Parts: sequence; C-alpha cells; structure tokens
Amino acid sequence: MRAALIMIGLILVVAGIWVLSGHALYQETDTLVQLGSAKITATHDKAVPSWVGIAGVVVGGLLTLGGFFKKG
Repeated sequence: MRAALIMIGLILVVAGIWVLSGHALYQETDTLVQLGSAKITATHDKAVPSWVGIAGVVVGGLLTLGGFFKKG
C-alpha cells in the first residue's frame, strides 16, 4: 500500500509540473456560422488551467509524504 501511495503521488506531482509548465493542451471546437445543415467551425488549442497543475502538485505531494510516513 505504501508503494502504491508513493507511486501515485509521484505521478501526480510530475503531471502537475507538466501542466504548470504549459505543455498540457486540449482542443475546443466553436461553431462560427451555421446556415441550415451547413456550418463553419474553428478548433482552438487551449492550455489546461494552472489551478489543475497546482492541485496535482499539492495532492501528489501529500500522497507521497503519506506513503513515506505510513506505518506498516
């Protein structure tokens, strides 16, 4: 159980740092014009919000520390 907590925590910390560095993107599609069944769309790349990265680092750090200090 300790090893699982430590591994999950480290994965979350690394993922949080990845998001905070600005490398995590997702695509969003917007409809610009629609006339009947025809429509024009645009796809934009957007960055994942930085609060997600901060939450990943904090939760990952807590899980990692919890794994190190857990008895048994």
